[in-house]
Amino acid sequence: MATDQPIITLRGVTKKFGAKAAVDDISVDVLPGRCFAWLGPNGCGKTTLIRMMLGLARPTAGEITVRGFHVPKDSRRALSRVGAIVEEPRFYPYLSGRDNLKIWAAHYDASAAGRIDSELARVGLTEAANQKVDAYSLGMRQRLGVARAMLNDPELLLLDEPTNGLDPAGLVEFRQMVRSLVAEGRTVFISSHILDEVERMADDVAIIQHGRMVSVGSIAELTQGASSAILVRVSDPQAAASALSGLPFVERADAGDSGRLTLTVSSAGDAELQATAAQIVGSGIGLFELGTSAASLESRFLEITGTSAGELGGGGTFASREAGAPGPTEIPQAPPPPGAPPATPTFHKKGQA
Repeated sequence: MATDQPIITLRGVTKKFGAKAAVDDISVDVLPGRCFAWLGPNGCGKTTLIRMMLGLARPTAGEITVRGFHVPKDSRRALSRVGAIVEEPRFYPYLSGRDNLKIWAAHYDASAAGRIDSELARVGLTEAANQKVDAYSLGMRQRLGVARAMLNDPELLLLDEPTNGLDPAGLVEFRQMVRSLVAEGRTVFISSHILDEVERMADDVAIIQHGRMVSVGSIAELTQGASSAILVRVSDPQAAASALSGLPFVERADAGDSGRLTLTVSSAGDAELQATAAQIVGSGIGLFELGTSAASLESRFLEITGTSAGELGGGGTFASREAGAPGPTEIPQAPPPPGAPPATPTFHKKGQA
């Protein structure tokens, strides 16, 4: 598709479960060839939005287009080159990772089967490809889900909390993989509640609170508006905080442990550093360290939402899904042909139909 046309367009998209709006009047364009992160705490409608973009849930109001096609009216064409994971990916546990991908590749043309080895290598599962999936860790299943989502050579990947279950080394590998996909010209749309990972991985971010989009822009644009900080270590942080509060560029002074003091400031240039040092020393307070802290996505999130970022830390477990929303559903990236195996395995007790 044309690189100057949005690959995803949302206009006034709303989804209600009873009186609760899980997604509330969202309008945004996602440009191709970028990693776009949908950032917010658990329960803010991230999964619900992805389900609507994939035609798995109908919006209460609003319009969705993916790759230039309306969803859900023209989902077949919209999703023909879309790969996705929603919540935890599901597989046949008694089959190997490779055999699971072979079954999925049968939904597509012959070229999909030819991508299995390269996609297993991309996600680092070549050595484990012939192991049964029930022996895989959660992180390995996440990576196998990405490999499966790549089988139809997608222009767009929609990944719901994709770093769930990954260890620190796996997080680094995943970030590198996302950036390599973007370098290939693909678009990666991820939902996440992990601020640090989003800041390292994404090009553009939408900040979500209570189902509404409260800010959107590139990482540089969002962090540009964040307050800077001057960090000092002094002999008497309480006295230093009192002395520094009169400086015109100091907005707030927060004392920490071991004599440390964090100054939230409107600017942290050389002039401000010099004035800070002069005020501390002139007040007879010992100055041991003086430096700055760069504005971060976390500080900008706190300023925009006015809430704690604790639930947006690096925890690996999810809170419950949006109130009233359906449970996990596996995504057929393109509708499978009649008679194809189900996307999510169904098991029966012996003797049952």
